[in-house]
Amino acid sequence: MITTDFPLGSPCWIDLGSPDIPATAAFYDAVFGWAFQEVPETGGYGFFLLNGKRVGALGHLDAGAGSAWTTYFATADADATVKAAEQAGAKVRVPVMDVMQEGRFAALTDPQGAEFAIWQAGNSKGLDVVSEDDTLVWAELHTADQDGGFAFYQRLFSWRQEHFEPSPGMSYRVISTSQGDQEQTSFGGIAPTMSPEQPSAWTPYFAAADVDATIAKATAAGASVLMPASDVENVGRLAWLADPNGAPFALIKGEPRQ
Repeated sequence: MITTDFPLGSPCWIDLGSPDIPATAAFYDAVFGWAFQEVPETGGYGFFLLNGKRVGALGHLDAGAGSAWTTYFATADADATVKAAEQAGAKVRVPVMDVMQEGRFAALTDPQGAEFAIWQAGNSKGLDVVSEDDTLVWAELHTADQDGGFAFYQRLFSWRQEHFEPSPGMSYRVISTSQGDQEQTSFGGIAPTMSPEQPSAWTPYFAAADVDATIAKATAAGASVLMPASDVENVGRLAWLADPNGAPFALIKGEPRQ
C-alpha cells in the first residue's frame, strides 16, 4: 500500500484539473466527503480535505486538456529526474519549478503517452493521509506497452515488479519502490489498456468501505460507470468510474490481507 513515508518513486500527491471547480468540488464532497479549501494567490487551486487532512487537490485545466487526475511521484532531485526522463524519451509539459517553500515539481508525459508529475519535497512531503477509506490507496498505469512502460519508470525510480495474473491470460505487474520488502512496498500496478483506442494513462484508486454504496453515491451525483463492480480473487472488489467531467478514477475494497 501507499504510505506517507513517501520513499523514492512512490506516489506522493494527486491533483485534478477541472473546467468547473465549484461543481467538481461538490461532486467529490458528495462521493467521499471531501471539503475543498482554496489556496490563496494560486488562481483557484486548492486542497481536498478529509477530516481536515489533505487527500488531493483541485485546480483549473490547462489549455486544451481534458479533465484527469495527475499522479505525482517522489524524487530527491527533480532536475536530475527530468533530465533522465527526457533522455528516456519523455516530454516535459511543465519544467521544474519551485512551489514557494513547499517543494519543487515538474509535469511530464512518458514515452507511451501517459501524463505524470514529480515532486521534490520541501516543507511538504505530500498527502497527509493515504490508504484509508476515501483516500488514495493504489496507482495504476494502463499502457499498450507494459515492458516499455516499466523500463521507463525503472530508469527513473529503480522500481521493482512482480508479474501477476488476476485472470487467465491477463498480464499484470505489481510495482514496488526500490528499497524494503517488495510486497510491503508495493503501491501500484501496470496493466494493458482495456481497448486499442484507450490512451496510456495513470489512474488513482480510492479505498472504499463499500464499493457498491460509493458507486451509488457517485452515479447519483453525475458519475458514469466505466467498469461495474466486480470481485477479483486475491485482490478485492473494485470498479472504475468517470466523474461528471470525464476524469477516470477507481474504487477498491481490498481483501483483509491488504
